[in-house]
Amino acid sequence: METPAVELAWDVGCAVGEGCLWDGAAGRVLFCDIPAGRIHALYPADGRRETWQLPDLVASFGLCRSGKLIVALSNRFVRFDPATGAVADFAGPVDEPPECRLNDGKVGPDGCFWVGGMDRDARRRPIASLYRVRPDGVVERKGTGYRISNGLAWSPDGKTMYHADTPEGRVDAWRFEAATGEIGERRVFARLSEAEGKPDGAAMDTAGVYWSAGVTAGCVNGIGADGSVRRRIVVPVKTPTMICFADETLYVTSLRREEGGDAHAGGLFRLPAPAVGAPIPLFAD
Repeated sequence: METPAVELAWDVGCAVGEGCLWDGAAGRVLFCDIPAGRIHALYPADGRRETWQLPDLVASFGLCRSGKLIVALSNRFVRFDPATGAVADFAGPVDEPPECRLNDGKVGPDGCFWVGGMDRDARRRPIASLYRVRPDGVVERKGTGYRISNGLAWSPDGKTMYHADTPEGRVDAWRFEAATGEIGERRVFARLSEAEGKPDGAAMDTAGVYWSAGVTAGCVNGIGADGSVRRRIVVPVKTPTMICFADETLYVTSLRREEGGDAHAGGLFRLPAPAVGAPIPLFAD
């Protein structure tokens, strides 16, 4: 276990803080509060903060080449312009069971937005799907049978896609064709228990280590190519949800549990980056 100095960057009090990513062009960390339907921005250089309210819950989002964001709402997709606040319909709704909503999403090396769903029911049934959203607005179903889809990330060479099902504690690895977005052979990459930290949001470093927020164990796990946990970093909140590399800093979002918990749960935390983050692909709009 590693216990580096961790700073509370923003005590924002998210119900479910998620989706953090580094927008290097604008010098800001973006993240969302899913049920509140808000996207937040923190500018580390001067501490400035911004918040935008969207018309539905915000499940996840990705950066676009245009400077806009591709955003997954509960069951559809919009494009959001942070410069103007404009929201434009883009794609969907997806054909999910009514008990499901969209969840974790990332832009892949193919320039498309990948996003999975989850069962909102406490039973967490395996009824959600994984989707690929193309720049022309076509939504493709790429996988089925998920309880809570999470942990999307790609190897630095773009040849492997990683994807987790949190309640299962399982991370899968797929053969990936960056030129076409086709996925091939699938294998179990890693399994993580509740004590180890079941896999939530993830990010990849340039050495090919898969970094996963251990939402049940207050840690961030660095998982090597063989699927073993190489490093485990303790964070000062029991429920970290998502991570992103921002130059020499690692940012971590978190959630608040209804029954109480850590005083700053739901906040955005930062610590020295344990590695160099892989480049973030952009949606090819």
